[in-house]
Amino acid sequence: MRILMWHVHGSWTTSFVSGGHEVLLPVLPDRGPDGQGRARTWSWPQTAQEITPDDLRDADIDLVVLQRPHEIELAHRWTGRRPGTELPAVYVEHDTPRETASATRHPVADRDDITLVHVTHFNHVMWDNGTAPTTVIEHGVADPGDRYTGADPSAAVVVNHPVRRGRLVGADLMIDLARHLPVHVYGMGMSELTGHAAFPVARLHDDLPQSRMHQQLAHHRMYFHPYRWTSLGLALLEAMALGLPVLGLSTTEGPRAVPPEAGLLSNSMAEIRTRARHWLDDPAAARAAGAHARKHVLEHYSLPQFHDRWNCLLNRIT
Repeated sequence: MRILMWHVHGSWTTSFVSGGHEVLLPVLPDRGPDGQGRARTWSWPQTAQEITPDDLRDADIDLVVLQRPHEIELAHRWTGRRPGTELPAVYVEHDTPRETASATRHPVADRDDITLVHVTHFNHVMWDNGTAPTTVIEHGVADPGDRYTGADPSAAVVVNHPVRRGRLVGADLMIDLARHLPVHVYGMGMSELTGHAAFPVARLHDDLPQSRMHQQLAHHRMYFHPYRWTSLGLALLEAMALGLPVLGLSTTEGPRAVPPEAGLLSNSMAEIRTRARHWLDDPAAARAAGAHARKHVLEHYSLPQFHDRWNCLLNRIT
């Protein structure tokens, strides 16, 4: 199948393009949000191909995967075909509603020709989906192998642009934990934290290639997921797959993704700090929790399951 899709979320796209389909990724000279093309920090197969807007007009496309509201008009303008009516389309919703969950209507809620796919069950019930045909296809992550050592008595966090995104991603909670134990931060925009007393430069890791980031994550004693109100982060599942035990808030999809044996989800930072200190003092306990985390991810968020669910949907729509 030939699928048109914009490169929006790197980790999710990494999972999707590994499914064997030919995926056409728009590319622009500036590689801006509407034309990022192929990833430069992930390893993608050759079936993920860059294509210019000019070439899209005559391209043979079976389906478009939409991820942002303006892509409906963009796809029509660049391909000459209307998503939903002239070109089979699905809309993947990656996020929780930004405003009041009980009163936020989804951008495609009034369309019956575009299937709305939520990546978590939490998102599915928080958005007002209207009459749009709706389903849930949960995340899938590639098995990176059990790499956990826990040799570094510290916590790891993966978050992009923590200062700019602030409380949404729990930047204040990350800083709070860093006052009590070493916390290393991975992601884009680490320069925003340069000079912060809680984060010496050696604990900031800016935009590393995925393989290198995984290698380094595995050496930390634990993973902290501080997000307050976002969809389930793939970085959390990847850390669990590496064998790291997990700390985080009991919000959004977290309670479904992290069983009690795999760590602690709590809205009490005092409880989170207590568990963190316990794992610092008892590496064996941290390793045992991490083993449960890895087992859970491989059973519930495997890449083959993800691809099977997507293939069933795509075959039904096309």
